[in-house]
Amino acid sequence: MQKNDTEQMLCQIDAVIFDLDGTLADSMGIWLELDRDFFDDRNMEFPKDLNEKIEGMGFTETAVYFKERFHMEESVEEIKQSWNDTAFEKYRTNAVLKPAARAFIALLKEKGIRIGIATSNSNLLVEEFLRVQGLTDSIDAVTTVCDVSSGKPDPEVYLVTAKKLGIEPERCLVFEDVPMGILAGKNAGMRVCGVEDTYAEHLREKKMELADYYIDDFTDLFA
Repeated sequence: MQKNDTEQMLCQIDAVIFDLDGTLADSMGIWLELDRDFFDDRNMEFPKDLNEKIEGMGFTETAVYFKERFHMEESVEEIKQSWNDTAFEKYRTNAVLKPAARAFIALLKEKGIRIGIATSNSNLLVEEFLRVQGLTDSIDAVTTVCDVSSGKPDPEVYLVTAKKLGIEPERCLVFEDVPMGILAGKNAGMRVCGVEDTYAEHLREKKMELADYYIDDFTDLFA
């Protein structure tokens, strides 16, 4: 993507809203590891269709799905607490920003473009990730799917984030790494840039078909 393409992408855009995992943060490997440990600890076979089934679900939705599908004795809140406890240290030490994401956030701040996050992750892990990365003050609004009634591809998480930012949906640009997220942004009436991620590379063609733009990572925006 050429520099003038980036300028065109940001033309008439007053807010950028990022998905977190796989988009802004290189963190999907953390969840793959946690899921595999979850099933290994219970001597259960890892379901091949798990990622497909939970794509777009929020933290609470996923916990409900796990409890019902795998007949877990723990309550939904206990499942969520277990995930938060297990993932917290990994988000503190292992989760990193995608290449050039920090530079792109700085560029948006220079241009006076407001910045939001709309994620399926938990508030606790989002807050810790932003704190560790020194980005808490750079993000103007955070919404998780747990804060709304439905997960992606429902547009609500993006519409709520836009409302928090005080920006009309058509003036928002979304960055997403999976089809359900891209559809959520499109369903909200926003332009969407797909982002490559190792853990969704098998979905690349579908993502490119759905999105308005596509990047391998944020370095493309400075080429």
